[in-house]
Amino acid sequence: MTVKEAIGKRRSLRSIGKIEVTEELIHDLAESAQLAASCYNNQPWQYVFVYEAGKLKEMQGALSKGNDWANKAGLIIAVLGKKDDDCVIHDRVYYHFDIGMATAQMILRATEMGLMVHPIAGYSPSKTREILQIPEDREVIALLIVGGEPEGIDEDLSEQQKAGELERPVRKELDEFIFHNQYLVID
Repeated sequence: MTVKEAIGKRRSLRSIGKIEVTEELIHDLAESAQLAASCYNNQPWQYVFVYEAGKLKEMQGALSKGNDWANKAGLIIAVLGKKDDDCVIHDRVYYHFDIGMATAQMILRATEMGLMVHPIAGYSPSKTREILQIPEDREVIALLIVGGEPEGIDEDLSEQQKAGELERPVRKELDEFIFHNQYLVID
């Protein structure tokens, strides 16, 4: 699979299949993030790979209502960062950008491996911090819900969620977000 094919195949589905989490899998995904570009090669990203059954059960308590589908995940990855671990040049703060690039590489590698990764913002950062013993100086940026490719649409999903599984959501047209040589206000 090419990078372009992985980009085209990547979806944030809520119907997820079972996976076997191995040291090799964790190492492979982490290596994909490790090789990402970052400001002055600071590599500000940190990830907590959660796969032990008891800890996954605890993490379910940190998820927002509506993310019950994530309870079937065999792996949850907490994405962490700290502003001071990366470039801050005047008022430009880079760590979210750099961590986003590393995380995107990890997601594309997972897609290539036949996994499904759904990044979520619907969780309690404070509960996540407590469960995973994350220090206060680290920001919990996102959770990645990881499972296998679905065999079908999960019957436990809401009707709206089921509808979203069938087709890729409509994407903005290119001319809605790219500009040539100068920014133009679009109404």
